[in-house]
Amino acid sequence: MTADIAIRNARILDGSGGPGFAGDVAVERGRIVAVGAGVGAAREEIDAGGLCLAPGFVDVHAHDDGAFIRHPDMRFKLAQGVTTCVCGNCGFSAVPALPGADRAAASGGILAGLEGDFTDLEGYFDAVLARGPAINNMMLVGHNTVRAQVMGFDQRAPTAGELDRMKGLVRRALEQGACGFSTGLIYRPGRWSETEEVIELAREARAFGALYATHMRDERDNLLGAVDETLRIGREAGVHAHISHHKSAGRRNWGKVGASLAKVDAAIAAGQRVTLDVYPYTAGSGRMIEYFDLDRVDEDLADVMRIATCPPFRELEGRMVRDIAAERGMGVAEVVRAILTAPKGERTLCIQFIIDEADVETNLRHADMMIGSDGIPELDGKPHPRLFGTFPRVLGEYVRRRSVLRLEEAVRRMTSIPADTFGLADRGRIREGAHADLVLFDPAAIADLATYDDPKRTPAGVAMVLVNGQTALRDGEQTAARAGRMLRYRRGAYRAD
Repeated sequence: MTADIAIRNARILDGSGGPGFAGDVAVERGRIVAVGAGVGAAREEIDAGGLCLAPGFVDVHAHDDGAFIRHPDMRFKLAQGVTTCVCGNCGFSAVPALPGADRAAASGGILAGLEGDFTDLEGYFDAVLARGPAINNMMLVGHNTVRAQVMGFDQRAPTAGELDRMKGLVRRALEQGACGFSTGLIYRPGRWSETEEVIELAREARAFGALYATHMRDERDNLLGAVDETLRIGREAGVHAHISHHKSAGRRNWGKVGASLAKVDAAIAAGQRVTLDVYPYTAGSGRMIEYFDLDRVDEDLADVMRIATCPPFRELEGRMVRDIAAERGMGVAEVVRAILTAPKGERTLCIQFIIDEADVETNLRHADMMIGSDGIPELDGKPHPRLFGTFPRVLGEYVRRRSVLRLEEAVRRMTSIPADTFGLADRGRIREGAHADLVLFDPAAIADLATYDDPKRTPAGVAMVLVNGQTALRDGEQTAARAGRMLRYRRGAYRAD
């Protein structure tokens, strides 16, 4: 047999976490057909030159629902070695949708770029595939999106009929291949839901063996109470609970991640299925309006906040709120109010420097902690550099420079663990029969180059990326290949297999 591609002389990190080994990999019709020494002839020969060959990285916490339509080349992820994103996080998902609705406004810009008249997951998949995506996409169905469609922004519990309608929308997305149900309980309208509502909706995932992923109700002063709520939801709904971007935010809360992780470990020891992810930065990012009560602005938070994207005042993008205030002779609270009450001010995205570096390392050292970028793909302004640098940052900073993780273990956190957790069938490992999502990188050179001042820089050290057996990136240059697929939980890809 003559394969399509043979990658020779690689150091293979197969995703298991075991030691790397020298060998070759052969690819035929989008799948790995041989792994080892001397895999046979191929129509295209690639000499890896001793670089590391790993399964393509999986971004388990992405907000790229709209980016797959607006930026189908997905270069900001592909250049990092990411071949699959899990989208629909924090309770915001592309579906269910109402034709003609302003989806960007409903999500404060998190879902910017969504276009089309689709209403359900298969319709969204069709819309994305029509644009030729460069990488794969797995979807969650979001609570905020479902609640807003059924109840608007009413600050109350749902009626029995409304709850049934929400359940039906969640169930429909799961039937069509969503990997689970997500919440963002600090955001509107999810913040107005009681725990019991979330439990009832999360129960819909049980029949599918799917998961419950959450941006918890509090990551600051009541972090531990929020973890208790998350564990209760998973336990009473009978589903796997996944905690997104685990952190303890705000200086007075630094160090609480240890107690939070202890609660998770105790739940796991008691037989509950719980997993987590983290991003490798000391700053978070999100919708500015969600973090403030305009009648009582948190000035400590405003003091460590930077403007990322600001539709009403583009000149403020990339600047700290405190510097804007000093320049204009205003208080930080006045600046916050001026931005958020301006036309389209609610779409302002911010960056908050609220996390302790020691907590980032504690998270990364925790068993099986996965990696998620949590990047918001609004490319105007100065977005958080995690959108462009998350995965190379882990490998360059926390593996090579700080030795927080072994290289093989870091790759496992980015590949086989997320593939198993989020139901990516036949992905996340280099083995015969697996889909050929692969990344070739230089472990001595891989690094994030994106900074807060210059956040859109392509990382260093990624030599080649294959997506479903097609070369999507080579020597830093993206090819014309658009081999990305819309994935379904524990099943073959939509309209592909």
